[in-house]
Amino acid sequence: MKGFCPLASGSKGNCIYLGTEHTKILIDAGISTRAIQMRLAEINIDLADIDAILISHDHGDHIQGLKTLTYKMGIPVLANHETAKGIVETFHGYCPKFKIFSTGETFEFGDLEIHPFSVQHDTIDPVAFTIKTPHLKLGFCTDLGFATSLVQAQLTHCDYLYVEANHEPSMVHASPRPMIYKQRVLSRSGHLSNEACGHLIAHVFHPKLKHVHLAHLSSECNSPETALTVVRGILRQQDIHVDISIAHQDKVSRAILFEEQANLFQEPIIQEVFVC
Repeated sequence: MKGFCPLASGSKGNCIYLGTEHTKILIDAGISTRAIQMRLAEINIDLADIDAILISHDHGDHIQGLKTLTYKMGIPVLANHETAKGIVETFHGYCPKFKIFSTGETFEFGDLEIHPFSVQHDTIDPVAFTIKTPHLKLGFCTDLGFATSLVQAQLTHCDYLYVEANHEPSMVHASPRPMIYKQRVLSRSGHLSNEACGHLIAHVFHPKLKHVHLAHLSSECNSPETALTVVRGILRQQDIHVDISIAHQDKVSRAILFEEQANLFQEPIIQEVFVC
């Protein structure tokens, strides 16, 4: 499969498959190895063919399956230095084979050009990504409390977007969750609301934007219907029309298939560093 497909999205675990003619990666590994293997099989991908796992930050819902994947399969992990340190601490000293990137600096892996950029979230050095194939630009941006001008700038001119629509504020306030949880989610280092997501999409929209996945929906403080209604309403007010779907927590979501086009293969250019 040449394209990308969300395998899981939400507070119980996150994982995306992305593949081109020459490179196959996972973005985050927040569900079990067994679940990843089963969901990859649904889109006819063998886990053994995965070349690397790209990690956005070290929260459990993004690295839950990482230890088993790296220990049993030997798959390298692409992460920035602070995230790599956090992973090793979480795994009580176990050190995967890391390939370290620097936040804000573009690097190449296979025929992918990956740009990690900073987002505001409650951990050390969390990032989102734009990824360029030879013919497309993709934006993957979740786990942020506020869409900064940097975020807006990085997500411009994307052909496909995968962006957070985590919650509806009124549902957060009405939920039985503790106040500390509510304050965290609603803060500028928490998660993006449906309304903020809609305004972000509107800001970066351009006529060649093909599809948007709404991602990381809260199971208690949001619903697919609510997210779609709010985001589409904001876009409709600005006469913006774009194809939108939900990235689901418990099942494979809509797959995006890339058009077949010839390209030249480039060897990976990335610094290999071990933090242990």
